[in-house]
Amino acid sequence: MAGSAPNIMATAPKTASVRAGVAAAATVCLVTLSIATFELSMADWPSGFVLMVILPLASLLFFACGLWSATLLLRIRKDGVRFAVPFLICALTLLALVYAPLEQIFLQHDFRARRADRQRIVMRVENGELIPNVDGNKNLIALGEHEPYVSAGGNDIVIDDTDDGVYVLFLTSRGLKHYFSGFLRVPPGGDPKKFFEFSDKPPTRLEPYDKDWWFVAN
Repeated sequence: MAGSAPNIMATAPKTASVRAGVAAAATVCLVTLSIATFELSMADWPSGFVLMVILPLASLLFFACGLWSATLLLRIRKDGVRFAVPFLICALTLLALVYAPLEQIFLQHDFRARRADRQRIVMRVENGELIPNVDGNKNLIALGEHEPYVSAGGNDIVIDDTDDGVYVLFLTSRGLKHYFSGFLRVPPGGDPKKFFEFSDKPPTRLEPYDKDWWFVAN
């Protein structure tokens, strides 16, 4: 009986995979883009926590991801061009952070989504149904949790009752050192620069959104 040849299984060399790297880069970049887009929606969080914890950590994580993805470029000659994909994802994300109007996208969505509720609040203020109700602040109305969510920082709105009519500010952010931004509804024919918060310093941002509606920041 002829001796049987040893059973040798030919094994093909393993192909290096970059799937985990692509998934990691995509996850980090999606988180970074989400924070950049919806940063204003974090206005109800402690501003110090957002400015000194969330944003620095997100920036550090994205920088580390970009640096790591750049090292994968060294493997292109040996393992293929697919190892450039994580770096490409990070590069496209960086371009979006620099050039894409992420904040404007969020503001446009916020303005459209809450326009009707805010308009009803304005009518109730003008009719005298809603009046300042915060001790020590004659310009602040705390709407509370039972009203539609229309203003960041606790659902409080700021009003300025003038001879021209009532100015109503719906906050989108409330930061350190009395910084704020929001949608200001001015009375017909009113001037957003006459809002009492700008009596000492003109607004740093003043952008029309619709008839009698402005986005402002101090």
